[in-house]
Amino acid sequence: MVLIGRRLSAEELAMVRADPTAVDALLYGDLDDDEAEMPEPELDLDKSWHGLHYLLTGTDWQIGVGAGAAILGGAEIGQDGGYGPARLLDQDMVRAVATALDALDVEVLRARFDPDAMTAAEIYPDIWTDGSDELGYLMSHYTELRRFYDAAAANGQAVLLAIT
Repeated sequence: MVLIGRRLSAEELAMVRADPTAVDALLYGDLDDDEAEMPEPELDLDKSWHGLHYLLTGTDWQIGVGAGAAILGGAEIGQDGGYGPARLLDQDMVRAVATALDALDVEVLRARFDPDAMTAAEIYPDIWTDGSDELGYLMSHYTELRRFYDAAAANGQAVLLAIT
């Protein structure tokens, strides 16, 4: 399971609100055309998404406000792709998330990294006690997450997120 995201223009936001089936085309391209390439996601957190959510919220699945909405927040929209429907964060929520991520001290995230607690909480993927650079893996994806939300907020965009 990986988390991908896409920033939405005002036109794309209006399109998915009017027709939620458009979500799949925006995230995955034309699935009926074997020759069509899947569009590159603007955000690809790989398997770090659940670990990042844990660092941002201190919980396994609870969704908070601000930074706590960055991974699992937003309103469900579209079809269930196997791991739940995509989620839509409107422009106001995107700005709130970006502001909260920018204000978050990286040392707070480092302090929340507890491999034993993450393993006990069944935080996906179950790699936290493997002894490799799990924290480095999460922090590199955290940087990507911040850039994604900063760009979306600066451009007044909404965001689509999906676990695939």
